[in-house]
Amino acid sequence: MSQATTIILGIETSCDETAAAIVVRSADGRGQILSNIVRTQLDEHKAFGGVVPEIAARSHVQWLDHIVAQSFEAANLSYKDLDGVAATAGPGLIGGVLVGLTTAKAIAKATHKPLIAVNHLEGHALTARLTNNVEFPFLLLLVSGGHSQFVLVRDVGDYERWGTTIDDALGEAFDKVAKMLNLGFPGGPQVEEWAKKGDPKRFKFPRPLLKEKRLDFSFSGLKTAVRLAAEAAAPLSDQDVADICASFQTAVVAVLEKRCGQALERFADELAGEPIRLVVAGGVAANQKIGAALQSVTEQYGAELIVPPMNLCTDNGAMIAWAGAERLVRGQIDNSSFAARPRWPLDSEDMKLRAAHD
Repeated sequence: MSQATTIILGIETSCDETAAAIVVRSADGRGQILSNIVRTQLDEHKAFGGVVPEIAARSHVQWLDHIVAQSFEAANLSYKDLDGVAATAGPGLIGGVLVGLTTAKAIAKATHKPLIAVNHLEGHALTARLTNNVEFPFLLLLVSGGHSQFVLVRDVGDYERWGTTIDDALGEAFDKVAKMLNLGFPGGPQVEEWAKKGDPKRFKFPRPLLKEKRLDFSFSGLKTAVRLAAEAAAPLSDQDVADICASFQTAVVAVLEKRCGQALERFADELAGEPIRLVVAGGVAANQKIGAALQSVTEQYGAELIVPPMNLCTDNGAMIAWAGAERLVRGQIDNSSFAARPRWPLDSEDMKLRAAHD
């Protein structure tokens, strides 16, 4: 596109946040968030101890139109000001993804604007370019409720997955530990808060795959060890709970430190001469102990640690709008037949082929 700026509406409904945002991308590649409206569904799911897909989808149907309207009002813009409409098309809970993508298709058709179907993971991957104007290439550590991955980000649509979880995602492990200990949902903040009062050395929990050279994660065994410790110590006192949380968090930190060091070494070897940058995204990045550990390991390897503001690390519409803008300026658009996907690996051939149309 030849115009100086590109204005995109972004819609995100892949899990339990109903979100819409309007973002502008300038010709020099810098971004600005004009609005970013997010409605969480925590209260709807809290009683179940996790996200219920059908409840999530119904809530998206009920609220999305209102959230989109609020995003225009906050940006002081109207549909005619848009250059494109972007929406998460996967991966995610398929009912929710369908709600957002269908809405985006309708808006695009009614306003005669281009549609950009965005991979949710690409939204996370490119957020640091919106917030910090990060240049390619960089290493992404995505740690969320649904994903734990190392990804080499070479360019828009050019991704190489270096490691992933072979069972539970890290955020999922936090949630399950919290559920075992009756701490409530979401579990991450609860476990972190209880860990502050605990003894991190009391329980010797395993560090799964720690001695292996591959960059994959495994948290299922650690979660099982927590369950067995809790059963052995039952009935649990408050101090028992705090000690379990602190010991669990310490094990997680040790795994992340080791894996990040290995990933940074690989980056330095394979991309010799490039500045070493580690971008962290996902809600788990809010954990202070994890953040401190990542800061320490990046300093050790002479790398730069980039963590976008926390409201942009968790699911939001701004990251989807930005990913849509990055693709639109490269000539990438999609048609109304694009199908919602429950699974959509970031390094899939489909992502590369779509980028090849730029």
